[in-house]
Amino acid sequence: MAVNANTGDIAWRIPLGTSDALEAKGVHNTGAFGQGGPIATAGGLVFIAGTNDNRLRAFESRTGKLLWETKLDTQGCTNPMSYMGRDGKQYVVIVSSGVNGFALQ
Repeated sequence: MAVNANTGDIAWRIPLGTSDALEAKGVHNTGAFGQGGPIATAGGLVFIAGTNDNRLRAFESRTGKLLWETKLDTQGCTNPMSYMGRDGKQYVVIVSSGVNGFALQ
């Protein structure tokens, strides 16, 4: 969900995350359990990975349109970070250790 800071109105709202098992059965836009927050960039992007479906996503901040997503090896349970590299490019990083990522099996 995004809130317009000037008016307090909800700018957009979408289910975040998915269930692969439900998608396979034709049930779409279910959302997924959330555990981490987003970051917003000056360029109008919102990055978030805080769902248990192991994905990192980029949304357009004005509309909520999904622009990009990738599957992570494990859950991204933390807020993403952004930094400017020496090469002048902006990078987005996230810790992807999953819940109990270090637990003994």
